[in-house]
Amino acid sequence: MLRFLILTAAALTCGACAGIPDQMMRPVDVAADGATQVPILVATTRQAVPDNPGTMFNGERASTVSYATVTISIPPNATRTVGHVQWPASAPGNPQREFVTAAASYIDKAEFSSAITRAAQAGRTKVLIFVHGFNNRFDEAVFRFAQIVHDSKSQAIPVLYTWPSRGEVALSAYTYDRESANYSRDALEQLLAALSRDPNVAEINIVAHSMGNWVALEALRARSIQMAAAANRDRSSKLKNALLVAPDIDVDVFRSEIQRMGPYRPRIELFVSRDDTALDVSKIIWGGVPRMGDVNVHEEPYRSELARDNIVVFDLTKLRTSGDNAHSRAFDDITDVMTMIEQRLPDEQRSASAQEKRR
Repeated sequence: MLRFLILTAAALTCGACAGIPDQMMRPVDVAADGATQVPILVATTRQAVPDNPGTMFNGERASTVSYATVTISIPPNATRTVGHVQWPASAPGNPQREFVTAAASYIDKAEFSSAITRAAQAGRTKVLIFVHGFNNRFDEAVFRFAQIVHDSKSQAIPVLYTWPSRGEVALSAYTYDRESANYSRDALEQLLAALSRDPNVAEINIVAHSMGNWVALEALRARSIQMAAAANRDRSSKLKNALLVAPDIDVDVFRSEIQRMGPYRPRIELFVSRDDTALDVSKIIWGGVPRMGDVNVHEEPYRSELARDNIVVFDLTKLRTSGDNAHSRAFDDITDVMTMIEQRLPDEQRSASAQEKRR
């Protein structure tokens, strides 16, 4: 029975996994009229596989952080559905109607920094970091992030932080992924620190999904401790917002993480869905303790605790439609979600967002 529940949860967590062909990172030479190209910078603790360019990075753990740059071609709006990735039946795909890789290459840390500098010189000084969740192959994380960037109309520099998920449907893969998340938290904290020191970066925002929230919260916790202990007491931070989507995190652990951060943390925005079946299964696996991504935020003690900690809450249960995937609802219904976010932004951020849209 437990194995069945794991298989069900994994399938829900990664709705298109079964239909994703191999070798999706192999670039397509032909461009399509009306297609949009989304360039993404990558920092990862995955193992690089240079002899397999169609994969680039696998699900094994690397001893050092690797970097890459990838450009994803998104088909014209007339041939796609906003909020979804159109996967081809086989690689490499047709750029006129499917997501394809337009370019992909390994780079080193210096080249990664240079790419940030070039983007800043072109007028983009904000960075958006995406941390994916359980059961994600490298190509899936890249393509999903490209969809998020495109459909949200983000003007930030997209940086994918991808950790060694096996991208497999099995209990052993779930536990491996969780330990890989632990393995990767320090490298994310170091990435945040490096970007914060970069004079070309004015603002950093982070989006984490599912198990990726554990990686993100641990990195934020480490940074908050460092800020609190800073000898010069310069506690200003470029890290402004942390969007925690469907967090697969024990509610008691979440409380502890937030309390340990104290005031030295970004504005936290929590996205929950009370009908998230994947998190229901995770709750069973972890001994019956609720997961933070599917609690009823309108009930006590959550309502008072979240208000006390100044956490902005978005209950996406209201966006439910027949047959949809609650675990990825924030990305699938991204137009509605972006409207909800903009309505809750502080005045200064709402003004800045409006200016970016006019550019």
